[in-house]
Amino acid sequence: MSRIGRKPIEVPAGVKVQVSAGAIDVQGPKGKLKIPLPRGIKFEQKGTELNALRENDSQTALHGLARALVANAVMGVTTGFKKDLDIVGVGYRAELKGKIVVLNLGYSHQIEFPVPEGIQITVEKQTHMTVSGADRALVGQVSANLRSLRPPDPYKQKGIRITGERLKKKVGKAGAKAAA
Repeated sequence: MSRIGRKPIEVPAGVKVQVSAGAIDVQGPKGKLKIPLPRGIKFEQKGTELNALRENDSQTALHGLARALVANAVMGVTTGFKKDLDIVGVGYRAELKGKIVVLNLGYSHQIEFPVPEGIQITVEKQTHMTVSGADRALVGQVSANLRSLRPPDPYKQKGIRITGERLKKKVGKAGAKAAA
């Protein structure tokens, strides 16, 4: 039995859940999401609870997955998800111009990153960005795409990193200090 799949999902007030044959529509104050369901997994709503059901034991892994995806959608349309990014480096900065984030990351040119639909990016300081939205996967993917524009350097620790990310700093060449 899937332990995660058996847990009921609490649907808070103000969230509408529509269960159809192959998908679930979740609508709340932060937006609307449609989650496709794997074959053999169904959901039934009893009052303020959603329960995931499976046809047979061959869908145990998909049972927990489907429940987790729907639970993330319910949480996303109520509270939303966010990731904070830090930009570290001399002259590295970000600026928001409409629906485009303009980044100076030490290259010979500026990088223009278009903000996808359903995502909000705010630049508090020039070196700190917040990516937020209702879809957890999309927030994580946009954060990973921004980080990949200039991943943290293991020697000087410069680049874009997720706030709280721990990096291993590598030691430079040992011969340079001995020759000097």
